[in-house]
Amino acid sequence: IILKMGKVCAIFGGSRGIGKAVAELLAQKGCRLAIIARNLDMAQTTARNLGAGHLALSCDVSSEQEVQKTFEEMQRNLGPINYLVNAAGINRDGLLLRTKTEDMIAQIHTNLLGTMLTCKAAVKAMIQQQGGAIVNIGSIVGLKGNSGQSVYSATKAGLVGFSRSLAKEVAKKQIRVNVVAPGFIHTEMTAHLEEDQLKKAILLGRFGEPHEVAQAVVFLLESPYVTGSVLVVDGGLQLM
Repeated sequence: IILKMGKVCAIFGGSRGIGKAVAELLAQKGCRLAIIARNLDMAQTTARNLGAGHLALSCDVSSEQEVQKTFEEMQRNLGPINYLVNAAGINRDGLLLRTKTEDMIAQIHTNLLGTMLTCKAAVKAMIQQQGGAIVNIGSIVGLKGNSGQSVYSATKAGLVGFSRSLAKEVAKKQIRVNVVAPGFIHTEMTAHLEEDQLKKAILLGRFGEPHEVAQAVVFLLESPYVTGSVLVVDGGLQLM
């Protein structure tokens, strides 16, 4: 499916990792992008590298006011939003007994509440132009669970329930909502992991690359008859 020229896409967490890979793929397809991250410098660098006509914004997704300001700014500069990708996420791994409450709250606020807030703002905008598509980045950990990641896993499992419910709420408005659940992908978030050990548990025998997840995200953005689905992109990890 070839995108019509100039679809506008907001990518939260777009300055690095999976979000950045999605941005690169959508830019190749002629989309106009808003690259949104907490670190404005990184967002600006990413946006510049994509070419002309893209926007960089700073936003803490757990703040409703910042999210609203970000959407106003996007509409002003780029026009109506067609696509939303939520790739902003943090993890603070550790056994539950050793996890500080503020670290729990930080993960819930960014990974779950933040996505809810950006979706709320996007849906409001998309209803006005009769349609749009949202992809939220979950995790295989949200489906399988993982020792030492109980809070992170809970936030990512929460995204699945949230996205499926939202898909039911907005389908009549021609808005689709889907989730991509990646396995182990080469990003800053996985840089500290023992790759050689973990590779043995992956059917395809390797970590994935951000651009491989980006293909799945773009597929869901472009597929007019897919909504409420969870697409696992994990090299077969969940089968082992």
